[in-house]
Amino acid sequence: MTAPSTSLSVSHEIARKGSCHETTLSVTLSYEDRFLRRKVLKSDQGESFLVDLAHTESLDQGDAFVLTDGRAVRVEAAAEPLLAVSGDELPRLAWHIGNRHTPCQIEATRLLIQRDHVIRNMLAHVGATVEEVLEPFTPEGGAYGHGRTHGHDHSHSHGPEAQAHSHSHAHSHAHGHDHDHAHDHDHTHSHSHSHGPAHTHDH
Repeated sequence: MTAPSTSLSVSHEIARKGSCHETTLSVTLSYEDRFLRRKVLKSDQGESFLVDLAHTESLDQGDAFVLTDGRAVRVEAAAEPLLAVSGDELPRLAWHIGNRHTPCQIEATRLLIQRDHVIRNMLAHVGATVEEVLEPFTPEGGAYGHGRTHGHDHSHSHGPEAQAHSHSHAHSHAHGHDHDHAHDHDHTHSHSHSHGPAHTHDH
């Protein structure tokens, strides 16, 4: 008696939303899980398949994994913990969020971001209304429609006679998992040091 095959269907390519691929399968993924290169996933219908892409990709709701047997698995965005941001000056609030390189889903009357207590406090301080929600997260893509940008903004002040430091960092990350890693990092550093009235250094 022949043992049943345990080989997985494989996807080496993706089809962007709006393509002609007909899908009978779907897979529901969080925002973080929609950023991958090589990983075994399980469809909502219970079928496991291997994603093995040439490069790390960021997928949006409506994109699809194209399997080598001709089928396609549609990507759905999972509901996840978010912050809904609203206020009278939504463009100004969006600027504050963008200034921190935080992924943001822009809608007509509100902004959606991942939960972060530091950013939440900052937004409340500038007059925003912030509430916790559980919804799918489909933020704006990078400058070319796809990709992701993560950033950190830190500033430290140690008094007029000590050092003053200002750091601005912008990072772009591409990570593949399952023992395969692809990394793409862009780092920008701006440092200003002041040591009292006698010395000034700029780097």
